[in-house]
Amino acid sequence: MKPLRIAILTSDKRDHDRDYADPVPGFGPAPAALLQGFAQLPEVEVHVVSCTRQPMRSPEKIAENIWYHGLHVPKIGWMRTLYQGCIRATRKILREIQPDIVHGQGTEHDCAISAVLSGFPNVLTIHGNMRSVAEFYRAWPGSFYWLAARLEGFALRRTTGVFCNSAYTESLVRPCAQKTWGVPNALHLAFLEPPPEKPAKTAATLLNVGVLSPHKRQREILAMAGRLWRRGLRFELRFAGGTETKTDYGAGFARELAEAEKSRYARHLGNLPVNELISAMDSALALVHAPEEEAFGLVVAEALARNLKCFGSRTGGVPDIADGIEGAELFAAGDWAALENSIARWLEDGCPRPSGAAEVMRRRYHPEVIARRHLEIYREISGLSSDV
Repeated sequence: MKPLRIAILTSDKRDHDRDYADPVPGFGPAPAALLQGFAQLPEVEVHVVSCTRQPMRSPEKIAENIWYHGLHVPKIGWMRTLYQGCIRATRKILREIQPDIVHGQGTEHDCAISAVLSGFPNVLTIHGNMRSVAEFYRAWPGSFYWLAARLEGFALRRTTGVFCNSAYTESLVRPCAQKTWGVPNALHLAFLEPPPEKPAKTAATLLNVGVLSPHKRQREILAMAGRLWRRGLRFELRFAGGTETKTDYGAGFARELAEAEKSRYARHLGNLPVNELISAMDSALALVHAPEEEAFGLVVAEALARNLKCFGSRTGGVPDIADGIEGAELFAAGDWAALENSIARWLEDGCPRPSGAAEVMRRRYHPEVIARRHLEIYREISGLSSDV
């Protein structure tokens, strides 16, 4: 059987973090989990292509059937030239690889535009809806989000089809895409390990996960926690994720968090690697996730995979994840009173946790399940049967 040859265009986390000394490639949570699934499918040959701003030492292969190609693209070849350097470098390596299909992972940077201009059959996955993000931030003409939104629209109209990780994303994409498929993000295998049994009496710990930003609403969540504390309810709210104190929002959060830390009802854990994030989830009882806008809501699925109670906004793909799941309560975005009162009732009731959410997450979002769905769509597009 001839293996299906796939080129995955995705960002290397080392470039995002400017950690050019690390010899091991890293990827975003969703692409990394998908690659875990592909590693379990010997009938596919996967080539991961990542553009970086500095040259780096990298392995030739990251799994038995997965090759890695790091492409150094000078600064001039990025957004200031609408990714012309990335597009050209990607086209060159793809002519050598000769893939059956090219899959651009995300419209945030160069991956989507490089895929649609690759000269090969191509599809895209939407991880974050750049047009919605630009609208939320009221992006100025010429700003990063303004340009990203327009490149997203350009790419969506020219690709063969779009993998949409939620019904919400599909509703945004369908008007300008030739074809769409509903395919959720996969969960990293580590989140699907059996969660530990927690003692009958555990401190009431709530967790919020995400990079600090206005549309993730960390300041508003912290303010709600302060109101709960003043109502006499006792708990600790822990924040995990990157912070930025140079912005007005980030500086305000740091100031308000310092006051909360004095009363001992909130603290920040920092930006955690996967194993430490899982430990933070396993030491908590609930997740609070209340963004204004969301494409999928991967952290909700991750938390439910650890059998955490989940309080969230009815935004993006979160309703898809929470559908029929024990322990998931959703509220309209911005309805802080309803969210606050629900958490208060839960605290007063002794913080009950779900027991079967983890098994449902495993069935829905296991990397091999999601990778096989990708393979079905690739074969449909390429016209190759499973016998080829």
